[in-house]
Amino acid sequence: MDFVRYAERSAGLVNADLEDVDAVVEILGHQRAWLHGQVVDRDATALRRFQRELRPVFEASNTGDEHRVVELLNELLAKHPVTPYIAGHGARDGEEADWHMHVADRQSSVAELLVAESLMGLSTLVCDLGATRLGVCDATPCDHVFVDTSPNQSRRYCSDRCSSRANVAAYRARQKAAAQ
Repeated sequence: MDFVRYAERSAGLVNADLEDVDAVVEILGHQRAWLHGQVVDRDATALRRFQRELRPVFEASNTGDEHRVVELLNELLAKHPVTPYIAGHGARDGEEADWHMHVADRQSSVAELLVAESLMGLSTLVCDLGATRLGVCDATPCDHVFVDTSPNQSRRYCSDRCSSRANVAAYRARQKAAAQ
């Protein structure tokens, strides 16, 4: 399991416009095409609710409030229990199994799967790298969230685009101030 990827996907989930089933399918992308046919309206509704629940975790981390991050994640883990299981693709065909963990059982909805991945990814990231590795973009007017896996924990923007835009704006402001 790549928990960092799950944590990064949780940021993408918070940032997404999950208006309908098509938007949820878009979040799943090509790597998870096998889930596309299982997405229903109820998944989009549940994920929009989860976005509102998850955003405060990123905001608390952004302000350096480690205890609040952990408190919020624990509340979400209690509200959305994770039901992991071990799977082994190829085990039925007599091949050597590729044993690995799934974070949601086979009866889980797409929304339950994405919620479980998000919570396990963020929880593992907090335990492994610290509770201040989540952030809210510093660029104005962007409010997207991100996961900071940089070695020196220096990320301030959700994307290269926001970083460039903020740097150009700061440069222009310095030029304008110097000209006056």
